[in-house]
Amino acid sequence: MSHQPAPFPAARFRRARQSEAIRSLVRENALCPSDLIWPIFVRDGEGIEEPVPSMPGVVRRSVDLVAQAAREAFAMGIPAICLFPYTDPALKTADCAEAWNPENLSNRATRAIKAAVPDMAVMTDVALDPYNSDGHDGFVENGEIVNDRTVEALVKQGLSQADAGADIIGPSDMMDGRIGALRQALEGAGHSNVMLLSYAAKYASAFYGPFRDAVGASGALKGDKKTYQMDPANGDEALRLVARDLGEGADMVMVKPGMPYLDICRRVKTEFGAPTFAYQVSGEYAMIQAAAQNGWIDGERAMLESLMCFKRAGCDGVLTYFAPEAARALGA
Repeated sequence: MSHQPAPFPAARFRRARQSEAIRSLVRENALCPSDLIWPIFVRDGEGIEEPVPSMPGVVRRSVDLVAQAAREAFAMGIPAICLFPYTDPALKTADCAEAWNPENLSNRATRAIKAAVPDMAVMTDVALDPYNSDGHDGFVENGEIVNDRTVEALVKQGLSQADAGADIIGPSDMMDGRIGALRQALEGAGHSNVMLLSYAAKYASAFYGPFRDAVGASGALKGDKKTYQMDPANGDEALRLVARDLGEGADMVMVKPGMPYLDICRRVKTEFGAPTFAYQVSGEYAMIQAAAQNGWIDGERAMLESLMCFKRAGCDGVLTYFAPEAARALGA
């Protein structure tokens, strides 16, 4: 920025802050419900809303109530829902076959949402951890999470989700080469309009704990995910990963987690100019909720401020568990 302001008192920056009317005129970024993707958890059964203790205000919903929630969210201006299944432990196997079962929870929920709200965009998660008896995003062989065999399974999972009607597929596994393999398979199967929102820069973070509780993966996970998720110390690597995934056919890219990695969000948007998203993950959500419930912060203000930070950092949108609450606050 080369412009130098006039010296005081000709320049008084407080003039632009003196009222809400003036502040709104000079505000650099805006947040609206159409910026939000709502991640929701799906479970088996009917008429069930089951609270997730480590995520106050978040529930696992049966498929019928997922469709109802989608209808309500769309009416508030939220354009997309992202589905995560809470899979029956009996269906978690070493071969992860439930991941591409046409009747699995994710696929059934996709069809139910598209039947209830055809214009709602449905995003699905491509990774094996909800179906893996080892709790990992990929197959485990002799203690190693193997890449190429996992990619073959992810392609089957992605095609199953596209067949069910998913609009956006979100590969969150962090295996090498999966974007190119998925794009080629989708094109070959006639799903050329299905988008890939790649979790291109997904870090091996301590902020995922409540999510793993929500999908039932905490108890199954053996070891950690540091051999395939990114080292939190690295920034340049994120740019190389984003470049690769865009080159392989990703339509959009994501940084995950969100607020601890706003620097990465900004670098990605500045470097590539591609549609860039952040995931305000379960640990971020839980911290704000816990502090608000203890009366330590104003929960609504902290929620909206945190979401605005993503827009300021260059994000085009945010995956957040706050989506309905934020949409209501923004519409007030």
